[in-house]
Amino acid sequence: MGPKQPEDGGGATGAPLSMQRSRWATRKLTVKSSSMKRLSLVTRKHNRKLSTEKKRASGGSESLRQDNQDQQTDGGQDEASSNHSDDKANPPRQIYFNTPLPLELTDGDGAPLRQYTRNKIRTAKYTPLSFVPKNLWFQFHNIANIFFLFLVILQIFPIFGGVNPGLSAVPLIFIIVVTSLKDAIEDYRRTVLDIELNNAPVHRLVGWDNVNVEEDNVSAWRRFKKANTRFFGAGWNAVESLWKRDDIAARRKSMYDDPRPSIQTTRSQRNSFMSIREDIQMTPVPSPLPRNKELGPPAGVNIAETDPSTLANELAIRDMKGDLVNHHMPVSGKARFHKDAWKNIVVGDFVRIYKDDELPADIIILATSDPDGACYVETKNLDGETNLKVRSALRCGRTIRHARDCERAQFMIDSEPPQPNLYKYNGAIKWQQPPPWDENGAPLEMAEAITIDNMLLRGCNLRNTEWTLGVVVFTGADTKIMMNAGITPSKRPRIARELNFNVVCNFGVLFVMCLIAALANGMAWSKTDASLHWFEYGSIGGTPSLTGFITFWAALIVLQNLIPISLYISLEIVRTLQAYFIYSDLGMYYEPIDQPCVPKSWNISDDIGQIEYIFSDKTGTLTQNVMEFKKATINGQPYGEAYTEAQAGMNKRLGIDVEAEGAQARAEIAKAKVQALQSLREMHDNPYLHDDDFTFVAPDFVDDLAGQHGPEQQRANEHFMLALALCHTVIAEKQIGSKPRVVFKAQSPDESALVATARDMGFTVLGMQNDKIHVNVMGEDRHYPVLNTIEFNSSRKRMSSIIRMPDGKIMLFCKGADSVIYSRLKKGEQRELRDETAKHLEMFAVEGLRTLCIAQRELSEEEYSAFRKEHDVAARSLENREEKLEEVSDKIEQELTLLGGTAIEDRLQDGVPDTIALLGDAGIKLWVLTGDKVETAINIGFSCNLLHNDMDLLRMLVHEDESGQQSEDEYLRMAEQELDRGLATFNMTGSDEELKRAMKDHEPPAPTHGLVIDGFTLRWVLSEGLKQKFLLLCKQCKSVLCCRVSPAQKAAVVSMVKNGLDVMTLSIGDGANDVAMIQEADVGVGIAGVEGRQAVMSSDYSIGQFRFLQRLVLVHGRWSYRRLAESISNFFYKNMVWTWAVFWFQIFCNFDISYIFDYTYLLMFNLFFTSVPVVLMGVLDQDVSDTMSLAVPQLYRRGIERLEWTQTKFWAYMVDGIYQSVMSFFIPYIFVVLTATAASNGLDVAERTRLGAYIAHPAVFTINLYVLINTYRWDWLMILVVVISNLFIFFWTGIYTAFTYAAAFYQAAPQIYQELTFWMSLLITPAICLLPRLVIKCIQKQSFPYDVDIIREQVARGEYASIESSSPAVADGQGLEGASTGSSEVSGKKTKHAHYASVDEDRRPIYPPSVATHNTRTQNGSDGTNYTMHNRMSLDTRQEDELTQEVNVRPSIDRARPSYDRIRASMDRVRPSLEASNDFTSAARLSRIESSRSTHDQDGVSSGQRRFNLTTVRKRGMSAFSKKSIDP
Repeated sequence: MGPKQPEDGGGATGAPLSMQRSRWATRKLTVKSSSMKRLSLVTRKHNRKLSTEKKRASGGSESLRQDNQDQQTDGGQDEASSNHSDDKANPPRQIYFNTPLPLELTDGDGAPLRQYTRNKIRTAKYTPLSFVPKNLWFQFHNIANIFFLFLVILQIFPIFGGVNPGLSAVPLIFIIVVTSLKDAIEDYRRTVLDIELNNAPVHRLVGWDNVNVEEDNVSAWRRFKKANTRFFGAGWNAVESLWKRDDIAARRKSMYDDPRPSIQTTRSQRNSFMSIREDIQMTPVPSPLPRNKELGPPAGVNIAETDPSTLANELAIRDMKGDLVNHHMPVSGKARFHKDAWKNIVVGDFVRIYKDDELPADIIILATSDPDGACYVETKNLDGETNLKVRSALRCGRTIRHARDCERAQFMIDSEPPQPNLYKYNGAIKWQQPPPWDENGAPLEMAEAITIDNMLLRGCNLRNTEWTLGVVVFTGADTKIMMNAGITPSKRPRIARELNFNVVCNFGVLFVMCLIAALANGMAWSKTDASLHWFEYGSIGGTPSLTGFITFWAALIVLQNLIPISLYISLEIVRTLQAYFIYSDLGMYYEPIDQPCVPKSWNISDDIGQIEYIFSDKTGTLTQNVMEFKKATINGQPYGEAYTEAQAGMNKRLGIDVEAEGAQARAEIAKAKVQALQSLREMHDNPYLHDDDFTFVAPDFVDDLAGQHGPEQQRANEHFMLALALCHTVIAEKQIGSKPRVVFKAQSPDESALVATARDMGFTVLGMQNDKIHVNVMGEDRHYPVLNTIEFNSSRKRMSSIIRMPDGKIMLFCKGADSVIYSRLKKGEQRELRDETAKHLEMFAVEGLRTLCIAQRELSEEEYSAFRKEHDVAARSLENREEKLEEVSDKIEQELTLLGGTAIEDRLQDGVPDTIALLGDAGIKLWVLTGDKVETAINIGFSCNLLHNDMDLLRMLVHEDESGQQSEDEYLRMAEQELDRGLATFNMTGSDEELKRAMKDHEPPAPTHGLVIDGFTLRWVLSEGLKQKFLLLCKQCKSVLCCRVSPAQKAAVVSMVKNGLDVMTLSIGDGANDVAMIQEADVGVGIAGVEGRQAVMSSDYSIGQFRFLQRLVLVHGRWSYRRLAESISNFFYKNMVWTWAVFWFQIFCNFDISYIFDYTYLLMFNLFFTSVPVVLMGVLDQDVSDTMSLAVPQLYRRGIERLEWTQTKFWAYMVDGIYQSVMSFFIPYIFVVLTATAASNGLDVAERTRLGAYIAHPAVFTINLYVLINTYRWDWLMILVVVISNLFIFFWTGIYTAFTYAAAFYQAAPQIYQELTFWMSLLITPAICLLPRLVIKCIQKQSFPYDVDIIREQVARGEYASIESSSPAVADGQGLEGASTGSSEVSGKKTKHAHYASVDEDRRPIYPPSVATHNTRTQNGSDGTNYTMHNRMSLDTRQEDELTQEVNVRPSIDRARPSYDRIRASMDRVRPSLEASNDFTSAARLSRIESSRSTHDQDGVSSGQRRFNLTTVRKRGMSAFSKKSIDP
């Protein structure tokens, strides 16, 4: 029988593991989450009955929550995922393993009723079968294509006067074929990636019966598609094999048949039994340890049903270890793990994942190579974070090791439906297990909760874990990453969309012209007193009305150029050439990875010139996600030399020449690095010190570490580095090579940077064995037992390690946010040290560095024993486990002694601040949408100049209640209150009138406010009732940061702005988590970085670095938009001139739709006579150079306001075209009338085609000169093309009319070219046509100049000569940070008082003695600045001893610190304004935190922490928690 749900609930006990590590989830959890897990298990059976009657709120803490109390569930599904929230469409799934399916889940034949999504995915838009119909469907969304197709069909009937229907269809066929080929090439790249991904190898269990799916369940349609795929694939491979020599078949065979070489197989031949039985042997691991006696009862044991008669049986159940394996079940021996393709994975499969493999589906972890069941994953493809996250195997599955174990494992997984929330999953695993007192007794019903911590999501990578084994629960489109990805859209440029309206307008004009012709011609044939009635043989229609009807359609054919198909052909050529020049731009070439800017969508280059909002990811897009330890303050002494982007930005705003200052600083840092490395190697030959990894450039620190300034500072520095080496959770990996190297893998890159710096200073972490950290301290190997590790999470903002030192003492090392650590320092001690450390941390923060405080506490044996007992009790608790663990940890993390602080730089990509500033000057608003936490995003915002010191931060925060007590309406009410309070700041209410004004206002908001919002709050403000208010609030803010957001939420934000304000948007990212917003935006840009190629393949443009965005947008985007707008206007103009000239001739022939031009003129007009200059204008015209486009980014604002292509401009060109058509027809007509000569063939120059030649020549001259006037750049190529185009009509007329094939047009060239009236017409007509245009242009440029006109005039006067002479943006700009560029060559040792060039001693600011000279604490009588521990002496005794004993006094060290002095000088410049705003300084704020905090709150949470937790926003460069920050 199937497993039963226990009545008393169950869940993972969460008891401590053998190494006593307190693990919090990597996401934020409230203290009630564990009890809710058990609650969901208890009520799961009840909820299953109700699951078809209500929607599940996936955003809640648990699914399948009880619903019998008339309570609403914790609402909040992302809008983008609303389609997945209905249980009827996506019911909860039950997956059975080695157990027959229940009858209600099978059909009459025993086959499973439930059909699951395949694991094969397709991000490409087309397949070989669907390409032709689907592509034609998209192309004929263009109204003009429908019109042209109609005309081709119309010309098939001779009655309408079509000359050559086949020839008329050539332009339409050409444009459709060219567009199809372009689309095919674009989609082929996506198809290649899909094929590569779907055929990626994975180890899948074969040779066993998966009851959840039906074998060979392939429909006839799929068989047909597979056959087509094989056919087209075979054809392509045959063609490809002509130029490729690789044996594809052999490569595929090796991919799937060769065994994966493990560590053992590469060293020796394996002959074990298991190697013979299985295709792939798992890396051997030690057997699981016996269950700890202190562990609580197994999850979900139904004691009531077993009814044990003795207490001993009950205790045995409590100590029983869960085991999914039925050891009495026989095995077939056929099951083995075989290498297979991703696309063949189905729900219910066992899969084995090895180190560094990517996850093919959403998998529940059963076992890992770690005895404790832990594994590490990198989720950068999901949330953009490259730090490692811990996931753990289910306790009941850790005995599963081999294929035979999988074959005997009997269990069922009760899973929630597929949903896109990346941070939550709820399920339960159920199995039967015999009681421990009777192996043959009735089995017990067991259950264990499954959370997101037990799941590996598709797209993640397994790291630092040899292997993991799991079962597949979601595949293909049901996986979380695919549900967040969205569908690959088909993007059309905005001008093309707006062009449909103009085409409709032109069609209206054409309809009127054809109607006039039909009526006039019908009336002409209806007259009986006219010559037409006597001399003609009758109308073609027989009756005047029918003749008029035929004339209407004939006129439609003749006048069709009013809607020019050649325009669309020309636009495709222009856009293709624009894409080529973007690809060829060396200014966007990133040499380190050989990455140019690659346009993947060739038809939206003009959209880049209209971007108003840019949505950017943070990790890997703005930053390199490389944390570098730059500075530290230890015992009141600041160390470290750095010149950061934030400091350069601040100095640039102060008017300082940052280029000169930066070059000087980099030279000093390089010199200091050489000296520091030399001193380190003189002190200790550290084999793990590598010059390229060295980031903490601090020669003075090395001197103090060597004891040059006294033993006290030496001990302080040593102890500080030892604390960094001991307080962490990193994994050390030793790489073998010519010089050994130790690299660190950590859950946070900050933590890795701290441990790496300790390694460089001689305190190298070599690994962890038997719960002991192995540290090499200056060449001496030491082992430090780790008693407990209390890990970091976003609510605690700190982590601690309890270490037993070699002398037997128990030390607690704690590191965390400055406000958290300061609130836990021991009262009455280290006052001056706290003040000075706070000042140093403030200066580090001004430089854009991420700061942490390091502290410690010495514990007595009694204190630790009491803590251990309380900790173990809390860990065994079945209710409120997290709350109790945090309370116990908070008690021990008190009475700390401050050691110092660290400053880490999250390295921005080169040029990010300058790029953001440049885009801001152009009027573009940049929002950051990141999956990272709030504090990190704010820090980066300050570093990249997105946030400024004088900017108020609005913090939108709705607290999540994991207990599910709050209803959806309550959350919406709280969100609306937050929005109303924010709008009140700007005196707004969020009305429709305000939205209308906002849509018309394209001015950037004042730089006074920034907005920060997290993903949970964003879920509610994006609801239909609040979205408008949120949009208006965001529009008033200079910068918007959305943190902890899912990919679907990113896309929802982009959609809200794009559709709500009707603006052009651009999204840029580098990971798979950015695909959704890249596809949603009008323009998607992918960065080809270290996080895979998903974003690049889904993007419209791919670049190598964020800084190239300025050139792509401000140069190529602006050029393309202006060029396309001008080309389209000129194209409509020239066709108006030509078509209306034909129309005017109909006046003289009763509108019988006679051609005035020879038919070859009609063909050549849009082919050679006039099209090339317009195309060249669209490709090469430049109003200003690329250098000036970047120097004056304000020129871009015309694109934001969409002023280059407007309806006013369109109709102005149309009217101008009609005027010039009148002049182009009637002026030559008058000259022809005045001509009296007759030709020898009886046809004078008044003959129809010769009159057409008279009209065509000046019309072509006028059109080409008109295009030249509208062109800004008159280079030799443009002039040459215009001249050749004008001469070509002479060349064609002369050659063509020389042959009798010209028929009536034969010998027309010598006849008209010998007439003086022809040449007079050729001179006078263009002059009269162009005169109004020239006059209007002169008036406009003199009286109403555009910005570009002013800039061009200034350039002509030489005002920008220095900028013009400089080279444009280079491919590889040098970053501001120069610390890593120094050489390791030995140089002279700097003396103690050496002077740096950047510090002018005469202009050095005078600082307080406690800062500049570090005088002793005796000057101000401060207590406790001694580094010695607080428990060594009383406060009064220490103060007395300070006056008489010098040995215990922190030494005064006076030396030049260039980096320190630079930032102090910068702070002095802005100090008055900051003091005036009551928003200064970190030191004062931290002192207030420390002084306002009571000794210890009864509930274990300090008031200071509660006040300054996530609800308060830290402001970089000012106080740690600014008054200007708006607290919710």
